[in-house]
Amino acid sequence: MFYHLLYFFHHFWSGFNVFRYITFRTICAALTAMFLAFFLGPRVIAWLRELQIGQVVRGDGPESHQAKSGTPTMGGVLIIFSVLVATLGWADLTNIYVWLVLMVVVAYGLIGFVDDYRKLVRGNSTGLTARQKFIGQIGVALVFAIFIYLLPGYSTRMTVPFFKRLLPDLGFWYIPFIVLVVVGTSNAVNLTDGLDGLATGPSLVAFVVYAIFSYVTGHHLLADYLQVQYIAGVGEITVFCGAMIGAALGFLWFNTYPAAIFMGDVGSLALGAGLGAVGVVTKQEILLFLVGGIFVLETLSVIIQVGSFKLTGKRVFRMAPLHHHFELKGWAEPKVIVRFWIIALILALFALSTLKLR
Repeated sequence: MFYHLLYFFHHFWSGFNVFRYITFRTICAALTAMFLAFFLGPRVIAWLRELQIGQVVRGDGPESHQAKSGTPTMGGVLIIFSVLVATLGWADLTNIYVWLVLMVVVAYGLIGFVDDYRKLVRGNSTGLTARQKFIGQIGVALVFAIFIYLLPGYSTRMTVPFFKRLLPDLGFWYIPFIVLVVVGTSNAVNLTDGLDGLATGPSLVAFVVYAIFSYVTGHHLLADYLQVQYIAGVGEITVFCGAMIGAALGFLWFNTYPAAIFMGDVGSLALGAGLGAVGVVTKQEILLFLVGGIFVLETLSVIIQVGSFKLTGKRVFRMAPLHHHFELKGWAEPKVIVRFWIIALILALFALSTLKLR
């Protein structure tokens, strides 16, 4: 909206040409989302407290978490709102990729909202059943995948990190692959959201990486120089990533230890789905395993724990997801969070190195 309105005036004054640059609008989107989150954060927290929308802590979790019971949750609405306003304000609204990614974020946010709401109504940590949640997630991801598949000229070739000429063509199987990526990433972020700011920090880092990949992928000269798949129009997703970065920063101000608000499933499912969708449109789906390495480890810890217990009756970790294991080993919560953030930064640097190491 702001982009279309302000750029129109470049016909009268050349200074307004600055609004056509994706880099400038990305900064504007990040700042807009961040200040919205800063400004609305205290008001949203007070509103949630007034409505008595507080976190229901799982009974089998670490005992120290019981003190968090009642902390305002569903703060993900703040992230989604800030991202929507910033993206709609500064992105090119004629770009189909922007609308597709926003659709995924909002839809997954609604699934998370229903899940959180049912938890609050029932007064326990169980919301939607796993079956209900997966049906909703798969349905949204399938619609997104079909739209992507049917886009004129959109390639079904997949990028493999570190290999510039290895581009396997999945053909029709690209649709279920997209569904797997979006649903998997969404649930991986959701599993990670168990400590104050633990999911927010790595998500922020991941969106910084994908902002760079989005810009490169949508820039013909840079894509050709770095030998990545060029996709016309995908550069506009950089603005969305900027909005996500700003919203995450603003939310982290209130979500950092000790958290004044939790994002809830409405936030974690939307963040993960948005990250997965960006990975798809930039043709960097496999890179999610590296960029989101923390999310992968958390998910694997749950799979290994459940599989081991069912097969042998023994547990590999003291508790899953992985962050609870370290808590029960005696690590203070802030130590677990910051160390996971550091790992996320290291993995992000490795991911960026794939632009040159091929």
